Formats: sequence, C-alpha cells, structure tokens
Amino acid sequence: MQYLVSVIDDKSNPGSTDRRPAISAFNERLIAEGYWVFAGGLADTDAATVIDNRGEQAVFSDGPFVESKEYLAGVWVWEAPDLDVALKLAAEASKVCDRKIEVRPFQ
Repeated sequence: MQYLVSVIDDKSNPGSTDRRPAISAFNERLIAEGYWVFAGGLADTDAATVIDNRGEQAVFSDGPFVESKEYLAGVWVWEAPDLDVALKLAAEASKVCDRKIEVRPFQ
C-alpha cells in the first residue's frame, strides 16, 4: 500500500533548519529498504497559487488555500506493507526532520 506522508511545519515554532544531513541519511535508508517512492520539499506558502475553475471562468488566487500557522513543508510517498509499518517510519521521520508528520493511505 502507498502512503502520503506530509511534513508539517509551524510558522510560530519552526523545526530545526540543520536537519538536512539526517533527512538525507533517513531517505537513503528508505530507498535501501524499499519504502521510497518519492519525496520533495515545498516552497514557502507565499509561492502558492490556488486555482478554482468550478465556475464559468478560472479564478487564480495568490497564497495557500487556507491561512494557518501550520503548513505543508514537504511530502514523501512510501510503499509499506501496512499502516503499522508506515506509522513506525513516520515516528522516525518526525524525529529526524524535527516536524510533525501526517500519514494518509492512498485509496
């Protein structure tokens, strides 16, 4: 099963910025153990654009779809045999990147 693993940062209390080497080592382990599918960090929410084309004309709005002190800072996609394995990895990921993690299975 594949899982979307979201890295959640907090504008008022951000995680450590010196985590890149630890995250790289964790990613190498994910690759070696076959869990890695994809990962990427995201630009700041100021760089976001929301598009709503449900009406007669597309509406483009600068900024995130919702203003919040917490925001999506990056994502992983993992392949794991079950939720327990994904949650165990997510607990490690939270420690490694010093941020909250949300795990959601793909349907």
